Amino acid sequence: MIRPRRFGILLIVALASAACSSNSQYVPVAPVAAQLSVERFLQAANGRDFQGMGRLFGTTDGAAWDTGSSFGCFFKKIGSCFGGSACTRKIDVELRMDAIASIIQHDDYRIVREESVAGRTRPARRVFVDLTIEGGSATGMPFVVVQTGEGRWLVEQVPLERIMAAR
Repeated sequence: MIRPRRFGILLIVALASAACSSNSQYVPVAPVAAQLSVERFLQAANGRDFQGMGRLFGTTDGAAWDTGSSFGCFFKKIGSCFGGSACTRKIDVELRMDAIASIIQHDDYRIVREESVAGRTRPARRVFVDLTIEGGSATGMPFVVVQTGEGRWLVEQVPLERIMAAR
């Protein structure tokens, strides 16, 4: 026979565990974050802020500007001899951002729309941008933005060829 006191404790535990159950549904991430990364990247490009661009450009592994410490790069260089990847130097990131900035210098921009990118293991968005460059327009330019493990959104792909062709 269950004593009233034990019954009360069991009832409280049962109710508490029922109240703590979670419903694990997919909740889409607010698309504003991906768009904001593209906007900041475009602004940094116009300001020739290569470090700012490097902090907003990268992959799901992190920003291009975060090249790692000297100690970590030492082990990456050793690993690159066996098929791994070598460290990227900050000067190389800066040169890449300079090249990108020279192509995407613009007078104005407008975010047109956004859509998800299929076939990715991490969240990725395609942000379409209309650029006004030297009086002309480059419409519907697709910037691909990815989410890192830390939840940051980074520009992964810039449609350089399409922008140059629209000039």
